[in-house]
Amino acid sequence: MQHKSLVQKLKHPEHVVAAICRKLYFLFPGDCFYLKLIYYLEMGKKLRLKNPKAFSEKLQWLKLYDRNPEYTKMVDKISAKRYVASMIGEKYIIPTLGVWDKVEDIEWETLPDKFVIKTSNGGGGGGVFICKDKSVLDIKSVSKKLNFALKSNIYQQYREWPYKNVKPRIIAEECLESEAETGLKDYKVFCCNGEPKLIKVNYDVETDYKSNWYTPLWEYMKGTTINDPSHEEIQIEKPQLLDELLDKARVLSKNIPFVRVDFYILPEGLKFGELTFYPGSGFEKFDPESFDEEIGSWIDLSKI
Repeated sequence: MQHKSLVQKLKHPEHVVAAICRKLYFLFPGDCFYLKLIYYLEMGKKLRLKNPKAFSEKLQWLKLYDRNPEYTKMVDKISAKRYVASMIGEKYIIPTLGVWDKVEDIEWETLPDKFVIKTSNGGGGGGVFICKDKSVLDIKSVSKKLNFALKSNIYQQYREWPYKNVKPRIIAEECLESEAETGLKDYKVFCCNGEPKLIKVNYDVETDYKSNWYTPLWEYMKGTTINDPSHEEIQIEKPQLLDELLDKARVLSKNIPFVRVDFYILPEGLKFGELTFYPGSGFEKFDPESFDEEIGSWIDLSKI
């Protein structure tokens, strides 16, 4: 596996350079220049900020010019739960088991056999740990990783402004489970100014990560991202709670140029996942490339 990883890096040295730049983010104080540099290294083309067209370009533009202070509490994994509850109701919130400022404060003995523990300042799945059996949990290892995640800063490395002032903390939640063969599904609704435009469904997350893309009418979309290809041979059944899912996504995305609203669907109903303003931080390549332009056309920047 290490050999395969090395070969991949040698095939794409520009990605290695981008990773080095992110490590040395402090050498690049200007957000605009930094994003142009990382975009060129990751995407292989210049970033058009004066007249952005593609979804990936518009996400970079939004990082720079759409800095609503409300976004900070919406990406904070702790305050986001209070925010969402105030908007659509407490019943959509995954129960919290504990909140701590430091790893040393975590009361491991009070946590159930199954739980999820994560940092408030993480994004893209970073700093999230799922425990299915506490009796075999390597607490020392998880603590070390949580400490590392607490020190990470998505704003500094990816210039995702909403994370700049998020207070790093730790939160434990109930562990959601599904009896379906494809496991727990994560429904990610791409919304533009309060209107759902597409739904990305992640499934088989714990075994063989897969995803499919659908329209709000539940029509399969062939467009996908290169690193996260869609699987046309595996069709996800239209969820019975689709209308409710879309309705709540509309409420949470109202008056926001773009935000992705994530939900899980359980037997007892919908559960809120997270709000994401920049999926893949805007550095994901699409297949076909025109799909990047199509999604970008849905985002209206004229009123910002």
